[in-house]
Amino acid sequence: MPRQQHDQFAKQYLEELLSPLGTVEVSREVTDEVRQVDIFFSPIPSPQVNPQSLGLLGRIAETTALLEPFRNQPSKTEIRNCIIKLFSVYGDLQRKAKRENTSLPEINLPRLWVLTPSASTALLESFGAKIDIDNWLPGVFFLPDAFQTAIVAINQLPVTNETLLCRLLGRGKVQQEAVKELVALPPENPLRHNILELVFSWRVSVQTQAILTEDDQELIMNLTEAYQEARSSAIQEGQRLVLSSLLKVRFGNLDDELSRIIDNMLNLPPEEYTRLCLQLSREELLARFNN
Repeated sequence: MPRQQHDQFAKQYLEELLSPLGTVEVSREVTDEVRQVDIFFSPIPSPQVNPQSLGLLGRIAETTALLEPFRNQPSKTEIRNCIIKLFSVYGDLQRKAKRENTSLPEINLPRLWVLTPSASTALLESFGAKIDIDNWLPGVFFLPDAFQTAIVAINQLPVTNETLLCRLLGRGKVQQEAVKELVALPPENPLRHNILELVFSWRVSVQTQAILTEDDQELIMNLTEAYQEARSSAIQEGQRLVLSSLLKVRFGNLDDELSRIIDNMLNLPPEEYTRLCLQLSREELLARFNN
């Protein structure tokens, strides 16, 4: 169950982040034995947001990619199964190129990105995975070129803004720190609200299980700060909508002057700003809350 919920969150999370940059297909089926790729991403020429705003994830999204996020360190078999999916996709592309009598340049082949909270030295060495420190961050390990595959060991990524969105998919202290950094982002950050809502939903889905494993409890603890922030934001947004509607009904419309005093009015308890809204005139409200 924790694996399924992590998969669901990771798919929604990556879809939310990547969809402004290109086409995202969740649980895409590939031929051969029926298999599903967690995320199949295809970039578009003019994305809605600057890929650099997503840091390392945006750089991954510069080319067509298969993304396979794991809640726990994958076994060799699990990584091999991911590579089988990649090669199945290659088979589809080769058959399509043959039907259309076109070439399939190596540079156009998608790359597989395995996102794992950790990767032991033994696991990395077994696949011949090595870092490319001249071009990529520490923690990103590449298999030999022909495999077009990289393993991102999230716990080995540097703690920077560039890696924040990837570190949210980590575990333990790595995830805890990433959650704190997410909550500390400015409220106007375009990603902050949407990601907090996803984290909020993830925590709720885990917490409502009948039986909580040790892994579940760790995850709930890690996500608590983001959960509380998202819940607080949701409550405040709800109060803002109610107060906006109240002012609109009371005075016929919600112009710029009235809109500017809403934040100050929300500093009061709901029953207090409701009473004042009903009792005071427009001029009295503006005079009282303009500062």
